[in-house]
Amino acid sequence: MQTYKKVMEASYLTAEKSWSYRAILRYFYIQHEKMREFLFPEEILAHMVTELEWTDYTEEQLNQDLDQLVRWNNLIARQETGRARTIEEFKKKRFRYQCTAYTVEFERMLTAMEQDGEIFGGSLEKKEFERLYENLYKLERILRENMMPSDENCAHIWKDVFQSFKSITKNTSDYIAHINSEEAEERMHTEAFLVFKDQFTTYLRDFIIELQQTALKIQHILQTITREKLQPFIQGVLNYEKKTPRFEFKEKSEKEVIQAELDKWQSIKVWFLGNEYGESELEMLEIRTNEQIRKITRIVQRLGERHHFTKSRKKDYLHLASWFESRDSIDEAHELSAVVFGLFHTKKLFSDHVPTENIYTSVWEEKPILHRTTPRIRQYREKTRPGAIIIQKEKQEEAKQAHLAQLALEKEMIATYMQNNVLDIQTLPTVPVFVRKMLLNWVGKAMSHKDHTFQTEHGHKVKMVLDDTKKMILRAEDGDMTMPSIIFHFQK
Repeated sequence: MQTYKKVMEASYLTAEKSWSYRAILRYFYIQHEKMREFLFPEEILAHMVTELEWTDYTEEQLNQDLDQLVRWNNLIARQETGRARTIEEFKKKRFRYQCTAYTVEFERMLTAMEQDGEIFGGSLEKKEFERLYENLYKLERILRENMMPSDENCAHIWKDVFQSFKSITKNTSDYIAHINSEEAEERMHTEAFLVFKDQFTTYLRDFIIELQQTALKIQHILQTITREKLQPFIQGVLNYEKKTPRFEFKEKSEKEVIQAELDKWQSIKVWFLGNEYGESELEMLEIRTNEQIRKITRIVQRLGERHHFTKSRKKDYLHLASWFESRDSIDEAHELSAVVFGLFHTKKLFSDHVPTENIYTSVWEEKPILHRTTPRIRQYREKTRPGAIIIQKEKQEEAKQAHLAQLALEKEMIATYMQNNVLDIQTLPTVPVFVRKMLLNWVGKAMSHKDHTFQTEHGHKVKMVLDDTKKMILRAEDGDMTMPSIIFHFQK
Protein backbone atom coordinates (compact mmCIF):
# COMPACT_ATOMS: atom_id res chain seq x y z
CA MET A 1 0.00 0.00 0.00
CA GLN A 2 1.39 3.39 -0.98
CA THR A 3 0.33 5.05 2.28
CA TYR A 4 2.37 2.69 4.46
CA LYS A 5 5.44 2.37 2.27
CA LYS A 6 8.91 2.41 3.79
CA VAL A 7 10.03 5.99 4.48
CA MET A 8 13.51 5.85 3.04
CA GLU A 9 13.96 9.60 3.61
CA ALA A 10 14.19 8.99 7.38
CA SER A 11 17.20 6.67 7.07
CA TYR A 12 19.68 9.47 7.75
CA LEU A 13 18.40 9.83 11.31
CA THR A 14 19.52 6.36 12.40
CA ALA A 15 22.36 5.61 9.99
CA GLU A 16 25.87 4.91 11.24
CA LYS A 17 27.10 8.30 9.96
CA SER A 18 24.04 10.18 11.15
CA TRP A 19 26.30 12.82 12.74
CA SER A 20 27.49 14.04 9.32
CA TYR A 21 24.18 13.49 7.49
CA ARG A 22 22.23 15.46 10.09
CA ALA A 23 24.75 18.31 10.07
CA ILE A 24 24.50 18.62 6.29
CA LEU A 25 20.70 18.51 6.18
CA ARG A 26 20.35 20.89 9.14
CA TYR A 27 22.40 23.43 7.16
CA PHE A 28 20.15 22.87 4.14
CA TYR A 29 17.06 23.42 6.33
CA ILE A 30 18.44 26.68 7.80
CA GLN A 31 19.15 27.99 4.31
CA HIS A 32 15.70 26.84 3.12
CA GLU A 33 14.11 28.97 5.85
CA LYS A 34 16.11 31.90 4.44
CA MET A 35 14.63 31.11 0.99
CA ARG A 36 17.92 29.81 -0.41
CA GLU A 37 17.00 26.61 -2.20
CA PHE A 38 20.19 25.57 -4.04
CA LEU A 39 23.59 25.09 -2.38
CA PHE A 40 26.97 24.15 -3.81
CA PRO A 41 29.34 21.62 -2.19
CA GLU A 42 32.00 24.29 -1.64
CA GLU A 43 29.64 26.30 0.58
CA ILE A 44 28.63 23.21 2.57
CA LEU A 45 32.27 22.18 3.10
CA ALA A 46 33.17 25.69 4.26
CA HIS A 47 30.35 25.53 6.80
CA MET A 48 31.58 22.16 8.10
CA VAL A 49 35.20 23.23 8.44
CA THR A 50 34.81 26.78 9.76
CA GLU A 51 31.58 26.93 11.75
CA LEU A 52 31.45 23.33 12.98
CA GLU A 53 35.27 23.10 13.19
CA TRP A 54 35.45 19.72 11.49
CA THR A 55 39.01 20.21 10.28
CA ASP A 56 39.43 16.54 9.30
CA TYR A 57 36.33 16.56 7.10
CA THR A 58 37.44 16.36 3.45
CA GLU A 59 35.79 17.16 0.15
CA GLU A 60 35.77 13.48 -0.76
CA GLN A 61 33.83 12.60 2.39
CA LEU A 62 31.37 15.38 1.63
CA ASN A 63 30.75 14.09 -1.91
CA GLN A 64 30.17 10.58 -0.58
CA ASP A 65 27.67 11.88 2.00
CA LEU A 66 25.87 14.01 -0.60
CA ASP A 67 25.59 11.04 -2.97
CA GLN A 68 24.13 8.90 -0.21
CA LEU A 69 21.59 11.60 0.72
CA VAL A 70 20.58 11.84 -2.94
CA ARG A 71 19.98 8.06 -3.01
CA TRP A 72 17.78 8.40 0.11
CA ASN A 73 15.77 11.20 -1.59
CA ASN A 74 16.82 13.74 1.02
CA LEU A 75 18.54 15.88 -1.62
CA ILE A 76 18.00 16.56 -5.33
CA ALA A 77 21.18 16.99 -7.40
CA ARG A 78 21.24 19.19 -10.49
CA GLN A 79 24.22 19.60 -12.73
CA GLU A 80 25.44 23.18 -13.13
CA THR A 81 26.66 23.71 -16.71
CA GLY A 82 26.14 27.43 -17.25
CA ARG A 83 28.99 28.66 -15.08
CA ALA A 84 31.79 26.36 -16.15
CA ARG A 85 34.91 28.42 -16.74
CA THR A 86 37.25 25.62 -17.81
CA ILE A 87 36.98 22.26 -19.55
CA GLU A 88 38.00 20.55 -16.27
CA GLU A 89 35.09 22.12 -14.43
CA PHE A 90 32.70 20.97 -17.16
CA LYS A 91 34.06 17.40 -17.03
CA LYS A 92 33.87 17.39 -13.25
CA LYS A 93 30.07 17.62 -13.44
CA ARG A 94 29.62 20.35 -10.91
CA PHE A 95 26.34 19.85 -9.03
CA ARG A 96 24.12 22.05 -6.90
CA TYR A 97 21.76 20.49 -4.37
CA GLN A 98 18.24 21.17 -3.12
CA CYS A 99 16.59 19.54 -0.06
CA THR A 100 13.29 17.70 -0.52
CA ALA A 101 9.97 18.33 1.24
CA TYR A 102 10.43 15.27 3.47
CA THR A 103 13.77 16.62 4.70
CA VAL A 104 12.32 20.05 5.49
CA GLU A 105 9.48 18.55 7.52
CA PHE A 106 11.82 16.20 9.41
CA GLU A 107 14.21 18.99 10.33
CA ARG A 108 11.37 21.34 11.24
CA MET A 109 9.95 18.72 13.59
CA LEU A 110 13.36 17.96 15.12
CA THR A 111 14.08 21.65 15.64
CA ALA A 112 10.78 22.12 17.47
CA MET A 113 11.42 19.06 19.63
CA GLU A 114 14.93 20.23 20.49
CA GLN A 115 13.57 23.59 21.61
CA ASP A 116 10.80 22.09 23.75
CA GLY A 117 13.06 19.45 25.29
CA GLU A 118 11.85 16.04 26.46
CA ILE A 119 8.72 17.34 28.17
CA PHE A 120 5.25 18.03 26.88
CA GLY A 121 4.32 21.64 26.26
CA GLY A 122 0.84 22.85 25.51
CA SER A 123 -1.55 24.96 27.53
CA LEU A 124 -5.23 25.27 28.36
CA GLU A 125 -6.01 28.36 26.30
CA LYS A 126 -9.58 29.38 27.11
CA LYS A 127 -9.54 32.06 24.40
CA GLU A 128 -9.09 29.41 21.71
CA PHE A 129 -12.66 28.20 22.32
CA GLU A 130 -13.90 31.75 21.86
CA ARG A 131 -12.03 32.06 18.55
CA LEU A 132 -13.45 28.77 17.37
CA TYR A 133 -16.96 29.86 18.36
CA GLU A 134 -16.57 33.17 16.50
CA ASN A 135 -15.41 31.41 13.32
CA LEU A 136 -18.20 28.81 13.56
CA TYR A 137 -20.74 31.58 14.13
CA LYS A 138 -19.57 33.31 10.93
CA LEU A 139 -19.95 30.04 9.05
CA GLU A 140 -23.39 29.31 10.53
CA ARG A 141 -24.68 32.83 9.76
CA ILE A 142 -23.55 32.55 6.13
CA LEU A 143 -25.35 29.22 5.75
CA ARG A 144 -28.44 30.46 7.61
CA GLU A 145 -28.82 33.67 5.59
CA ASN A 146 -27.82 31.89 2.38
CA MET A 147 -25.48 34.76 1.47
CA MET A 148 -22.44 32.98 0.08
CA PRO A 149 -19.32 35.22 0.13
CA SER A 150 -16.46 35.09 -2.33
CA ASP A 151 -14.39 31.96 -2.73
CA GLU A 152 -11.46 33.64 -1.00
CA ASN A 153 -13.53 34.52 2.10
CA CYS A 154 -14.92 30.97 2.21
CA ALA A 155 -11.39 29.58 2.19
CA HIS A 156 -10.22 31.97 4.91
CA ILE A 157 -13.16 31.20 7.22
CA TRP A 158 -12.74 27.46 6.67
CA LYS A 159 -9.01 27.71 7.37
CA ASP A 160 -9.57 29.77 10.55
CA VAL A 161 -12.04 27.17 11.88
CA PHE A 162 -9.60 24.30 11.56
CA GLN A 163 -6.61 26.30 12.77
CA SER A 164 -8.50 27.11 15.98
CA PHE A 165 -9.62 23.50 16.35
CA LYS A 166 -6.09 22.19 15.74
CA SER A 167 -4.69 24.61 18.31
CA ILE A 168 -7.26 23.43 20.87
CA THR A 169 -6.62 19.71 20.36
CA LYS A 170 -2.83 20.01 20.27
CA ASN A 171 -2.41 22.36 23.22
CA THR A 172 -4.93 20.64 25.49
CA SER A 173 -3.66 17.11 24.80
CA ASP A 174 -0.04 18.18 25.32
CA TYR A 175 -0.82 20.02 28.57
CA ILE A 176 -2.87 17.14 29.99
CA ALA A 177 0.03 14.81 29.16
CA HIS A 178 2.41 17.29 30.82
CA ILE A 179 0.56 17.48 34.14
CA ASN A 180 0.17 13.68 34.13
CA SER A 181 3.87 13.09 33.48
CA GLU A 182 6.16 11.56 36.08
CA GLU A 183 8.23 14.75 36.41
CA ALA A 184 5.15 16.90 37.14
CA GLU A 185 3.91 14.28 39.60
CA GLU A 186 7.20 14.44 41.51
CA ARG A 187 7.17 18.25 41.66
CA MET A 188 3.61 18.26 42.99
CA HIS A 189 4.77 16.32 46.05
CA THR A 190 7.43 18.87 47.02
CA GLU A 191 7.06 21.70 49.52
CA ALA A 192 7.73 24.28 46.75
CA PHE A 193 4.42 23.28 45.12
CA LEU A 194 2.48 24.90 47.99
CA VAL A 195 3.43 28.34 46.65
CA PHE A 196 2.41 27.38 43.13
CA LYS A 197 -0.80 25.50 43.93
CA ASP A 198 -3.13 28.54 44.11
CA GLN A 199 -2.04 29.77 40.69
CA PHE A 200 -2.31 26.27 39.23
CA THR A 201 -5.79 25.66 40.68
CA THR A 202 -7.04 29.06 39.52
CA TYR A 203 -5.68 28.36 36.04
CA LEU A 204 -7.55 25.06 35.79
CA ARG A 205 -10.75 26.46 37.33
CA ASP A 206 -10.86 29.46 34.97
CA PHE A 207 -10.39 27.13 32.05
CA ILE A 208 -13.28 24.92 33.20
CA ILE A 209 -15.59 27.94 33.61
CA GLU A 210 -14.74 29.29 30.16
CA LEU A 211 -15.07 25.83 28.68
CA GLN A 212 -18.55 25.33 30.12
CA GLN A 213 -19.70 28.76 28.94
CA THR A 214 -18.43 28.41 25.36
CA ALA A 215 -18.77 24.68 24.72
CA LEU A 216 -22.58 24.70 24.82
CA LYS A 217 -22.73 27.42 22.16
CA ILE A 218 -20.25 25.53 19.97
CA GLN A 219 -22.24 22.30 20.35
CA HIS A 220 -25.46 24.09 19.38
CA ILE A 221 -23.90 25.47 16.19
CA LEU A 222 -22.43 22.08 15.25
CA GLN A 223 -25.84 20.44 15.66
CA THR A 224 -27.53 23.00 13.40
CA ILE A 225 -25.03 22.75 10.52
CA THR A 226 -25.63 19.68 8.35
CA ARG A 227 -23.43 18.16 5.67
CA GLU A 228 -25.93 19.17 2.97
CA LYS A 229 -25.70 22.84 4.00
CA LEU A 230 -21.90 22.69 3.89
CA GLN A 231 -21.68 21.42 0.31
CA PRO A 232 -21.91 24.88 -1.41
CA PHE A 233 -19.51 26.43 1.10
CA ILE A 234 -16.92 23.69 0.61
CA GLN A 235 -17.35 24.09 -3.13
CA GLY A 236 -16.29 27.73 -2.73
CA VAL A 237 -13.23 26.63 -0.73
CA LEU A 238 -12.38 24.15 -3.46
CA ASN A 239 -12.75 26.79 -6.18
CA TYR A 240 -10.29 29.04 -4.36
CA GLU A 241 -7.80 26.18 -3.92
CA LYS A 242 -7.94 25.49 -7.65
CA LYS A 243 -6.71 29.02 -8.35
CA THR A 244 -3.40 28.21 -6.65
CA PRO A 245 -1.11 26.61 -9.30
CA ARG A 246 0.43 23.37 -8.03
CA PHE A 247 2.67 20.99 -9.97
CA GLU A 248 1.28 17.68 -8.80
CA PHE A 249 1.60 14.49 -10.80
CA LYS A 250 -1.64 13.03 -9.46
CA GLU A 251 -4.46 15.38 -8.65
CA LYS A 252 -7.40 14.25 -6.54
CA SER A 253 -10.86 14.36 -7.99
CA GLU A 254 -13.31 17.01 -6.85
CA LYS A 255 -15.44 14.39 -5.13
CA GLU A 256 -12.47 13.10 -3.13
CA VAL A 257 -11.49 16.60 -2.02
CA ILE A 258 -15.04 17.43 -0.88
CA GLN A 259 -15.25 14.13 1.00
CA ALA A 260 -11.92 14.86 2.71
CA GLU A 261 -13.17 18.27 3.88
CA LEU A 262 -16.43 16.73 5.13
CA ASP A 263 -14.41 14.16 7.07
CA LYS A 264 -12.45 16.99 8.70
CA TRP A 265 -15.74 18.63 9.66
CA GLN A 266 -16.96 15.34 11.08
CA SER A 267 -13.87 15.15 13.28
CA ILE A 268 -14.82 18.49 14.88
CA LYS A 269 -18.36 17.23 15.54
CA VAL A 270 -17.10 14.00 17.09
CA TRP A 271 -14.66 15.94 19.32
CA PHE A 272 -17.42 18.18 20.69
CA LEU A 273 -20.53 15.94 20.42
CA GLY A 274 -19.21 12.38 20.51
CA ASN A 275 -20.56 9.50 18.43
CA GLU A 276 -22.14 6.10 18.81
CA TYR A 277 -18.83 4.61 20.03
CA GLY A 278 -18.36 6.81 23.07
CA GLU A 279 -18.56 10.18 24.72
CA SER A 280 -16.98 13.30 23.28
CA GLU A 281 -13.40 14.40 23.88
CA LEU A 282 -14.81 17.63 25.30
CA GLU A 283 -16.43 15.73 28.17
CA MET A 284 -13.23 13.75 28.72
CA LEU A 285 -11.24 17.00 28.85
CA GLU A 286 -13.59 18.42 31.47
CA ILE A 287 -13.42 15.21 33.52
CA ARG A 288 -9.61 15.11 33.41
CA THR A 289 -9.32 18.76 34.38
CA ASN A 290 -11.65 18.27 37.35
CA GLU A 291 -9.62 15.21 38.35
CA GLN A 292 -6.47 17.31 38.34
CA ILE A 293 -8.12 19.87 40.65
CA ARG A 294 -9.18 17.11 43.04
CA LYS A 295 -5.71 15.56 42.91
CA ILE A 296 -4.06 18.90 43.68
CA THR A 297 -6.43 19.37 46.62
CA ARG A 298 -5.48 15.96 48.02
CA ILE A 299 -1.75 16.60 47.53
CA VAL A 300 -1.96 20.00 49.21
CA GLN A 301 -3.87 18.47 52.11
CA ARG A 302 -1.18 15.81 52.59
CA LEU A 303 1.60 18.39 52.36
CA GLY A 304 -0.21 20.55 54.89
CA GLU A 305 -0.58 17.64 57.29
CA ARG A 306 3.07 16.73 56.88
CA HIS A 307 4.06 20.35 57.44
CA HIS A 308 1.86 20.48 60.52
CA PHE A 309 3.52 17.39 62.01
CA THR A 310 7.04 18.73 61.53
CA LYS A 311 6.54 22.36 62.55
CA SER A 312 7.83 23.65 65.86
CA ARG A 313 5.47 23.58 68.87
CA LYS A 314 7.56 26.06 70.85
CA LYS A 315 4.90 28.79 70.94
CA ASP A 316 2.26 26.29 72.00
CA TYR A 317 4.43 25.07 74.87
CA LEU A 318 5.19 28.62 76.02
CA HIS A 319 1.48 29.47 76.02
CA LEU A 320 0.75 26.31 78.01
CA ALA A 321 3.52 27.16 80.50
CA SER A 322 1.93 30.60 81.08
CA TRP A 323 -1.28 28.81 82.11
CA PHE A 324 0.52 26.82 84.80
CA GLU A 325 2.39 29.93 85.94
CA SER A 326 -0.88 31.75 86.53
CA ARG A 327 -2.17 29.07 88.96
CA ASP A 328 -2.10 30.10 92.65
CA SER A 329 -1.66 26.63 94.20
CA ILE A 330 -0.30 23.22 93.37
CA ASP A 331 -3.78 21.73 93.56
CA GLU A 332 -5.02 24.03 90.80
CA ALA A 333 -1.96 23.08 88.75
CA HIS A 334 -2.82 19.39 89.25
CA GLU A 335 -6.37 20.03 88.06
CA LEU A 336 -5.12 21.88 84.97
CA SER A 337 -2.67 19.05 84.28
CA ALA A 338 -5.49 16.52 84.43
CA VAL A 339 -7.46 18.51 81.87
CA VAL A 340 -4.49 19.12 79.52
CA PHE A 341 -2.54 15.86 79.77
CA GLY A 342 -5.11 13.47 81.19
CA LEU A 343 -4.78 11.20 84.23
CA PHE A 344 -1.40 9.82 85.22
CA HIS A 345 -0.64 6.30 86.56
CA THR A 346 -3.80 4.74 85.11
CA LYS A 347 -4.07 1.04 84.42
CA LYS A 348 -4.98 0.14 80.87
CA LEU A 349 -6.52 -3.21 79.96
CA PHE A 350 -6.80 -4.62 76.46
CA SER A 351 -9.19 -7.32 75.31
CA ASP A 352 -10.24 -8.70 71.96
CA HIS A 353 -13.70 -9.48 73.32
CA VAL A 354 -16.49 -7.86 71.28
CA PRO A 355 -19.77 -8.27 73.23
CA THR A 356 -21.79 -6.11 70.84
CA GLU A 357 -21.43 -4.47 67.41
CA ASN A 358 -23.29 -1.32 68.50
CA ILE A 359 -20.67 1.44 68.73
CA TYR A 360 -22.99 3.58 70.87
CA THR A 361 -23.23 1.04 73.69
CA SER A 362 -21.75 2.38 76.94
CA VAL A 363 -19.10 0.47 78.89
CA TRP A 364 -21.44 0.28 81.89
CA GLU A 365 -24.10 -1.46 79.83
CA GLU A 366 -21.81 -4.36 78.88
CA LYS A 367 -21.51 -7.52 80.91
CA PRO A 368 -18.17 -8.23 82.64
CA ILE A 369 -15.86 -10.78 81.05
CA LEU A 370 -13.19 -13.06 82.43
CA HIS A 371 -9.72 -12.56 80.97
CA ARG A 372 -6.97 -15.05 81.61
CA THR A 373 -3.45 -13.61 81.56
CA THR A 374 -0.61 -15.92 80.53
CA PRO A 375 3.05 -15.32 81.50
CA ARG A 376 5.21 -13.59 78.85
CA ILE A 377 8.20 -15.93 79.04
CA ARG A 378 9.64 -18.23 76.39
CA GLN A 379 9.64 -21.31 78.64
CA TYR A 380 5.90 -21.12 79.31
CA ARG A 381 3.77 -23.78 77.68
CA GLU A 382 0.11 -24.42 78.28
CA LYS A 383 -0.67 -27.68 80.00
CA THR A 384 -2.40 -30.18 77.76
CA ARG A 385 -3.98 -33.54 78.46
CA PRO A 386 -3.79 -36.45 76.04
CA GLY A 387 -7.20 -37.10 74.52
CA ALA A 388 -8.63 -40.39 73.37
CA ILE A 389 -9.89 -41.10 69.84
CA ILE A 390 -13.58 -41.90 70.10
CA ILE A 391 -15.09 -44.09 67.38
CA GLN A 392 -18.41 -42.61 66.25
CA LYS A 393 -19.65 -45.67 64.34
CA GLU A 394 -23.24 -45.43 65.48
CA LYS A 395 -23.52 -41.71 64.66
CA GLN A 396 -21.88 -42.27 61.26
CA GLU A 397 -24.33 -45.06 60.47
CA GLU A 398 -27.27 -42.90 61.56
CA ALA A 399 -26.07 -40.04 59.33
CA LYS A 400 -25.60 -42.43 56.43
CA GLN A 401 -29.08 -43.92 56.78
CA ALA A 402 -30.60 -40.42 57.08
CA HIS A 403 -28.82 -39.33 53.88
CA LEU A 404 -29.94 -42.47 51.99
CA ALA A 405 -33.50 -41.95 53.20
CA GLN A 406 -33.39 -38.33 51.99
CA LEU A 407 -32.13 -39.46 48.55
CA ALA A 408 -34.87 -42.09 48.34
CA LEU A 409 -37.48 -39.48 49.26
CA GLU A 410 -36.17 -37.08 46.63
CA LYS A 411 -36.16 -39.83 44.01
CA GLU A 412 -39.70 -40.80 44.88
CA MET A 413 -40.91 -37.17 44.76
CA ILE A 414 -39.27 -36.59 41.38
CA ALA A 415 -40.87 -39.77 40.02
CA THR A 416 -44.32 -38.48 40.99
CA TYR A 417 -43.68 -35.17 39.16
CA MET A 418 -42.43 -36.80 35.90
CA GLN A 419 -44.64 -37.64 32.94
CA ASN A 420 -43.08 -39.78 30.20
CA ASN A 421 -39.55 -38.97 31.44
CA VAL A 422 -40.32 -35.25 31.22
CA LEU A 423 -40.48 -32.85 34.20
CA ASP A 424 -42.10 -29.50 33.41
CA ILE A 425 -41.61 -27.06 36.29
CA GLN A 426 -44.63 -25.06 35.17
CA THR A 427 -46.97 -28.02 35.88
CA LEU A 428 -45.63 -28.70 39.40
CA PRO A 429 -47.81 -28.11 42.47
CA THR A 430 -46.48 -26.44 45.59
CA VAL A 431 -43.25 -28.37 46.30
CA PRO A 432 -41.32 -28.83 49.56
CA VAL A 433 -38.26 -26.68 50.26
CA PHE A 434 -35.74 -29.48 49.56
CA VAL A 435 -37.32 -30.11 46.12
CA ARG A 436 -37.08 -26.41 45.26
CA LYS A 437 -33.39 -26.39 46.27
CA MET A 438 -32.72 -29.55 44.23
CA LEU A 439 -34.39 -28.12 41.10
CA LEU A 440 -32.39 -24.89 41.34
CA ASN A 441 -29.24 -26.97 41.83
CA TRP A 442 -30.07 -28.80 38.61
CA VAL A 443 -30.47 -25.48 36.78
CA GLY A 444 -27.01 -24.42 37.97
CA LYS A 445 -25.47 -27.71 36.80
CA ALA A 446 -27.14 -27.43 33.39
CA MET A 447 -26.04 -23.83 32.83
CA SER A 448 -22.41 -24.83 33.37
CA HIS A 449 -22.53 -27.03 30.21
CA LYS A 450 -22.98 -25.78 26.68
CA ASP A 451 -25.55 -28.43 25.74
CA HIS A 452 -27.37 -28.04 29.13
CA THR A 453 -26.92 -31.79 29.80
CA PHE A 454 -25.90 -32.99 33.29
CA GLN A 455 -26.13 -35.93 35.69
CA THR A 456 -28.30 -35.82 38.83
CA GLU A 457 -27.46 -37.12 42.31
CA HIS A 458 -29.50 -40.26 41.54
CA GLY A 459 -27.50 -41.14 38.42
CA HIS A 460 -29.98 -39.90 35.81
CA LYS A 461 -28.72 -38.08 32.72
CA VAL A 462 -30.92 -35.04 32.14
CA LYS A 463 -31.12 -32.37 29.41
CA MET A 464 -32.60 -28.98 30.30
CA VAL A 465 -34.61 -26.96 27.75
CA LEU A 466 -34.69 -23.23 28.62
CA ASP A 467 -37.09 -20.73 27.01
CA ASP A 468 -36.32 -17.12 27.96
CA THR A 469 -39.35 -15.79 26.09
CA LYS A 470 -41.81 -17.45 28.47
CA LYS A 471 -42.17 -16.84 32.19
CA MET A 472 -43.43 -19.26 34.86
CA ILE A 473 -43.79 -19.45 38.64
CA LEU A 474 -42.13 -22.11 40.80
CA ARG A 475 -44.31 -22.47 43.90
CA ALA A 476 -42.62 -23.79 47.04
CA GLU A 477 -43.51 -23.94 50.71
CA ASP A 478 -41.14 -21.06 51.50
CA GLY A 479 -42.39 -18.75 48.71
CA ASP A 480 -42.91 -18.31 44.95
CA MET A 481 -40.19 -17.63 42.37
CA THR A 482 -40.69 -16.16 38.88
CA MET A 483 -38.28 -17.70 36.37
CA PRO A 484 -38.03 -18.61 32.65
CA SER A 485 -39.81 -21.69 31.34
CA ILE A 486 -37.71 -24.81 32.11
CA ILE A 487 -38.34 -28.43 31.12
CA PHE A 488 -36.12 -31.37 32.17
CA HIS A 489 -35.87 -34.36 29.78
CA PHE A 490 -34.65 -37.55 31.47
CA GLN A 491 -32.66 -39.74 29.08
CA LYS A 492 -32.79 -43.55 29.29
